[in-house]
Amino acid sequence: MRPLIAMPARFSASASALRHHAEVNARALVEAVWRAGGEPVSLHPHAPGGVADPDEVAGRLARFDAVLLPGGGDIAPHRYGAGTAHRSVYDVDDEQDGFDLEVARQVLAAGLPLLAVCRGLHVLNTVLGGTLEQDMGGIGLDHRHVVHPVAVLPGSLLERTTGAQKASVSCYHHQRVSKMGQGLVVTAEAADGTIEAIEGPALASWLVAVQWHPEDNAREANTQQAIFDAFVRAARP
Repeated sequence: MRPLIAMPARFSASASALRHHAEVNARALVEAVWRAGGEPVSLHPHAPGGVADPDEVAGRLARFDAVLLPGGGDIAPHRYGAGTAHRSVYDVDDEQDGFDLEVARQVLAAGLPLLAVCRGLHVLNTVLGGTLEQDMGGIGLDHRHVVHPVAVLPGSLLERTTGAQKASVSCYHHQRVSKMGQGLVVTAEAADGTIEAIEGPALASWLVAVQWHPEDNAREANTQQAIFDAFVRAARP
């Protein structure tokens, strides 16, 4: 039986043929989980007024074997203590933030295997008291539509998972970690010093968060699909 992988959906203004606003997950991400042997399940983000009920979220997650926090828009800067928002901050949704942050809290409390991608990494870092650099410097200085090398820390879970100390990764982000959250360690960096992966060895049995989008080329790149494969293996009952 395939382990159940919870994936908070992303609000979308439109989706082909649905005629209404949608709640979606990227097909490439869903397919990567499926190839790894998991059963990906989208969760409706429910957090009225931007605040999710902890007991409700814990109850909804109880049936799942692992959680994947996917990419998406920016987190509202006030969530990590910033007084003002940079003009480049985009696609902020208070309900999405409230739900994702509570999901991360409950996953950590339960010790479930967790894979966090791009925004998901930011959510995890924020929940643990970290902060974000709201904008990396604009066009040419951010990591939008970029494939670049990262150096992976030897001996890390990510290195054991991918079998590589260097990897070419596909990125789309204009924000990055500023202050690290408690209990997290850096396990991959880009040449410009951007934190590209973090782990929490003492926080969960399996926890990897990557700044890049491994789903972009997981079908062709074994090092990227290996991340999903290891995640789903960790989720098996």
